[in-house]
Amino acid sequence: MPRLRYFLNLAETLNFTEAARRSGVSQPSLTRAIQRLEEDLGSPLIYRDGKDSRLTALGRDVQAEFMRIELALRNVREHSESTTHGRRRILDIAVAPTIGPAPFAAFFDHALGELPSVKINVHQLLAGEGADEVLSGKYHACILPRAPRPNPKLNVVPLFRERFLLACAESHPLARNDVVSTEAIAAYPYVDRLACEFHTEIIEHLMDHDAVMQPRFSTEREDWVQQMVAEGRAICITPERSTVAPGIALRKVEGLALAREVVLVTVSGSGTPLEIRKIAQLAARHDWT
Repeated sequence: MPRLRYFLNLAETLNFTEAARRSGVSQPSLTRAIQRLEEDLGSPLIYRDGKDSRLTALGRDVQAEFMRIELALRNVREHSESTTHGRRRILDIAVAPTIGPAPFAAFFDHALGELPSVKINVHQLLAGEGADEVLSGKYHACILPRAPRPNPKLNVVPLFRERFLLACAESHPLARNDVVSTEAIAAYPYVDRLACEFHTEIIEHLMDHDAVMQPRFSTEREDWVQQMVAEGRAICITPERSTVAPGIALRKVEGLALAREVVLVTVSGSGTPLEIRKIAQLAARHDWT
C-alpha cells in the first residue's frame, strides 16, 4: 500500500524529490520503493532522462489501476467509519410524542439518500424532555412542537406550521360540516389527549365558548386516541398533520385559531457533528408542504 501511494505521487509530479515530500519519506526511500515495484512487475514504470522523467506505457496503465484501487480503499474506509459509533455516523433524533410521522417520511428518505454514511435512530421524547436533552448530548437533535427558549447554544430550524382541528370519524355527523361549533362538539363524547403541549389552551378555548368537556377517556397515547376517534367512539382536537389512523376526518373549529410551529433543534457551533449540521441544512431547504 505505501508503494501504491508513492507511485501515484510520482506519476502526478514526475519528480522524485516532490513525490518523496508528498509521501513523507526521503528521496532514497521512495526511489528504492519504485525500483522494487518495477522488479516485481518485471518492467520499468518511468523513463529517467536526467532531470526529465515520464511514464512508460506500463506506468500509465499501472497509474490508472492504482487510482481505482485507491478509490476502492477510500470507499472501504468510509464504510468502516460509518459503523463506528464514536465517529457519530449514527444520529439519534428524538421526536415529541404528539408529532406524527407523516410529514417526515419523505424528509428522512431524502436525508438518507444525501448522506449515505449516516444511520438515523428515531426516539420518542419522554415526559418533560426537550431541548435540554440536545444540550446534554443525549440526542443529536430533537423535533419539538414549539421553539424552546432562546439560547445561543441552540440552532432552531422552523419546519412547518399546523393548525389544531377537530378530529372525528369520516362517518361521524360532525364530518358533514366544514366548520364545527363548540356547542356541537360538547354534544359528543370527547377523548382527552393528555400529552398535548397545548392541552390548557384547547380546554380554555372550549370553556370560553361555554363548552365544558367532561371526557370519560383520557390517555397520553396518540395511537389510542386516534383509534377511538377513527371508530367513531369519540372526538378530539388534534394537530392537523399528526393523524395516521385511517378513517379520520378533520374539520375547523369555530373561533379556534390555535396553531403550532414544529421545529428541529440541534446544538449550534462548529463542534456539532458535520452530519447533523447537514441534516439541519436539508431540513431548512425541504418543502414541508
